[in-house]
Amino acid sequence: MIDFLSLKDINQKYRDELVAACSRVIDSGWYICGNELLQFEKEFTQFCGTEYCIGVANGLDVLSLTLRAWMEQGKLKEGDEVLVPANTYIASILAISANGLTPVLVEPDAQTFNLSPANAKAAITAKTKAMLPVHLYGQLADMPALMEIAEQHQLLVLEDAAQAHGASIDGRKAGNWGHAAGFSFYPGKNLGALGDAGAITTNDVELAQTLCALRNYGSHEKYKNLFKGVNSRLDEIQAAMLRVKLQYLDQDTQHRRVIADIYRHHIHNPVVQLPQCSLAEQHVWHLFVIRTAHRTALQQHLASQGIQTLIHYPIPPHQQQAYQEWNARSYPLTERLHQEVLSLPMGPTLTEDEAMQVVAAVNSFQPV
Repeated sequence: MIDFLSLKDINQKYRDELVAACSRVIDSGWYICGNELLQFEKEFTQFCGTEYCIGVANGLDVLSLTLRAWMEQGKLKEGDEVLVPANTYIASILAISANGLTPVLVEPDAQTFNLSPANAKAAITAKTKAMLPVHLYGQLADMPALMEIAEQHQLLVLEDAAQAHGASIDGRKAGNWGHAAGFSFYPGKNLGALGDAGAITTNDVELAQTLCALRNYGSHEKYKNLFKGVNSRLDEIQAAMLRVKLQYLDQDTQHRRVIADIYRHHIHNPVVQLPQCSLAEQHVWHLFVIRTAHRTALQQHLASQGIQTLIHYPIPPHQQQAYQEWNARSYPLTERLHQEVLSLPMGPTLTEDEAMQVVAAVNSFQPV
């Protein structure tokens, strides 16, 4: 059996260091907002090339709290429009609507599946105040073009970098393009904690200070509350786990790229469309997502040969019951993508031999 992703195998590689880090926290007697968090925030800013990093509880909070902070600063107000790709995971959109902002769904680029600069520009109205590009599957959106559009129209840009730790364009990494960026450290991410965790990166000191207060009951000083904040803190245990795994992220990314190259160079089935990537540094291959009009049959074929695959994501946000007010809308490319995408096994513990087994199984598939 070739697993889609084995978290147990991934963490087994670092088990001794993870256990030592956990013991260090236990023995310290300090479990929230302590030295481990401070050190991880410092190390992650160095990794991303940003000035500030604010650790929070999860990947949804990184987006919702950043938008909330801009509202507290008077840069956004209820009803303002935020551009977001129509084919993203629903969390990107939940963060917008949770703040009383208006999500504007934009069809993606047909090749990369990321936010299309042309479509984003066409969607701008007088109410548009922000843009939320998602670096889907681990590939950076066209940030140079999107930032140029944002500057022309004075839009705030919040990168959803939940799947793109370490991806870059011209040496500038995800998390250091927009006015702020949100990272998820959900266990299955390229940099995964052993539970929920997230972080926001920015070069804006005022935003960083606002976020530090918002994550901690709105408090910048004990028992003094500037805002009606929340409890969303990256705890010491998870920060310590992440510090261990951050040391190996570049190494793990390189292995993902080796697996992706095997798939891209050896899968030749004409009914399968491979992902497009013009620059190696631009993609960190959180997921390796193919397209086929025969998805169900292909997935069954691969399962019969002991290969586990997943679908990211089967139902687009505008067709979810949660957003039933959008159910009658039509986003043709988004809908087609959600019907055709299939994620092949990918991860830092997948061997090259296993990748070639996946290749052989995909190439042997013949639709009826």
